[in-house]
Amino acid sequence: MGFTDNVQENLHQLFQQHGVFIKVNKDNKIFLEGERSKEIYYIQSGKISISKETEDGKELTIRICGPQSIIGEGSLFCSLTYNSVTASVLEPSTLYVLSRQTLESLLTEQPHLMVTYMQWLQTENLKHQSRLRDLILHGKKGALFSTLIRLSNTYGQPLENGSIYINSPLTNTEIANLCATSREMINRMLNDLKKHGILSFDKGYITIHNLQFLKDEIACENCPLQICRID
Repeated sequence: MGFTDNVQENLHQLFQQHGVFIKVNKDNKIFLEGERSKEIYYIQSGKISISKETEDGKELTIRICGPQSIIGEGSLFCSLTYNSVTASVLEPSTLYVLSRQTLESLLTEQPHLMVTYMQWLQTENLKHQSRLRDLILHGKKGALFSTLIRLSNTYGQPLENGSIYINSPLTNTEIANLCATSREMINRMLNDLKKHGILSFDKGYITIHNLQFLKDEIACENCPLQICRID
């Protein structure tokens, strides 16, 4: 069991022992942007989108979180008491819930848990920094390519022919929200990639046939897999 596995196991045990187990259905909201932030959530199963609405009413998807992800963590140990994002359920999910006060007390009283949480938080910060770097430095094309690479690292299933099947259905609108661009632009870029045999898609599922092409186009730095993810 590696570093990341140890951290995830410790966090899972923390929420399992002290949290409340809940089930949520597709299309429900876990919390809304602007609401009072009272609870932290550990995802046991399912998939949840973390998004933010821009001033002009557009939706920006920040993360698509799966099992072993923690959401609502931004308000911990700080004066921020309102959610800065919205959490939407993309498929039936199960979670463990802890109040902010309970988790803060547990981490304060048990230094080894605090270290575990800080290790996890550092990894999350590196993930966000790398994604922000790609969005800023490489433009719209780079945003799409880096998003596809992150999706392959998070949900990809290698095929015998060397292709990677992304086992998570996404509409072009959802991909556009991840790339902070329009659906029309994503349509054009995806069709161009399909035309050149870089990828194919069927009923919302994408198969990447030439991942190295995407990496070369954005001068991929080959970050560790725990950093280059979409969750």
